[in-house]
Amino acid sequence: MMRLLLIICLLVTFGEAAFSQNDTLRLEKGGVLGVHIEDGDTLYYASINEAVISAERSFSSRREYRRYQRLIENVKTVYPYAQKAADILEDMNREFMDLDSEREKRRYVREVEDRLMEEFGDELKSLTITQGHILIKLIDRETGNTSYELVKELRGSFSAFFWQSVARLFGSNLKSEYDPLYEDRLIEDIIFLIEIGEIEL
Repeated sequence: MMRLLLIICLLVTFGEAAFSQNDTLRLEKGGVLGVHIEDGDTLYYASINEAVISAERSFSSRREYRRYQRLIENVKTVYPYAQKAADILEDMNREFMDLDSEREKRRYVREVEDRLMEEFGDELKSLTITQGHILIKLIDRETGNTSYELVKELRGSFSAFFWQSVARLFGSNLKSEYDPLYEDRLIEDIIFLIEIGEIEL
């Protein structure tokens, strides 16, 4: 009975605060409850952050641990470039809608290329082969297209063939697809930790 009275008192108190706070209820410690009133019933709700629970990663050897740390550093280095590539591709697709001729599209692609080389050329040239390989995978993850498909679409089949040949000389493959469930599972885990703030870029 005492418990029921306590619940009723809390509801009445919260109900009065809800009406005065315009569909939100401020709590003492700075939190905010949402309030929804339907058919005379007052419902309180709160948005809470997602809780992530995962087992602590274990390593069979010191070498495996160092390899994982290097992978983290490599992903942190190239992930922003893959995100930027996705943004640029989205902008280009929007811009292409307004361009009528193939000539205008080719000129636009060259302009974007020149801007990118000026802005990122030196940084991209300093990437290691491993970082380049990871970047190719992450571009597929972020854009939904392999690097080969993007080059072919924007620069033509010959350019795609040429750059694929160059990539093969360095042990990479522009046709590499991102596989978050198996081959690239560790990279996916690292990106997840970056996105939730456990690993800082």
